[in-house]
Amino acid sequence: MLDTARAVETPEGVTIQLRVAGPVVRSLAWAIDFAIRSGVYIVLAIVSSFFGKFGLGVFLISFFLLEWFYPVLFEVYRDGATPGKRSMGLKVLQDNGVPVGWSASMIRNLLRTADFLPFLYGCGLVSMLLHRDFKRLGDIAAHTVVVYKDSAQLAVNLPEIKPLAPPMRLTSEEQQAIVSFASRVPRLTPERVEELAGTLDDLSPQSRMDVKTLLGYARYIAGHR
Repeated sequence: MLDTARAVETPEGVTIQLRVAGPVVRSLAWAIDFAIRSGVYIVLAIVSSFFGKFGLGVFLISFFLLEWFYPVLFEVYRDGATPGKRSMGLKVLQDNGVPVGWSASMIRNLLRTADFLPFLYGCGLVSMLLHRDFKRLGDIAAHTVVVYKDSAQLAVNLPEIKPLAPPMRLTSEEQQAIVSFASRVPRLTPERVEELAGTLDDLSPQSRMDVKTLLGYARYIAGHR
């Protein structure tokens, strides 16, 4: 609600914050991975050219394996990040914040064919621009999300206020909005704090929520008891 951060509850019941990555930084990561694969293809082509038809067969098999399993192997065994994603500070996670597994990684990467259509990842780009979490078609089908590696945070610096349990059930987006608001309070003017607090009034239609109450909710949501 205030930025691209999302509050996600893990299977263990722990709420973490994930900052989703947009199409620009993901395109740069893809370009780096493409450059790496292209370099490997050139070396394989030069070496295989000395072995005639046998070399051509080896090259084609190697091309297929590298093109389809390069991202899968890195995502599963290297903390959800190919070299391109790692260099841009990105990683792939499941929607619930857990590391990506074999099935999810296979699905999201096999559907790159659909994302590539009609050319240069046209469908994938449109999908990312329309989805609130910048998901391409492969991410939607696999229930995965690309986030910044430093974005999974269990604790944030919040003002020292007594934790207060919200009297109503809050969605993940509402929880994230409150915690994000509270983490900004020390850096904002009192006028700006009151202005932002007013944007959260719809959480309690009966009365205006004061800043102290919101800060108490934030500390409770962040795990302070």
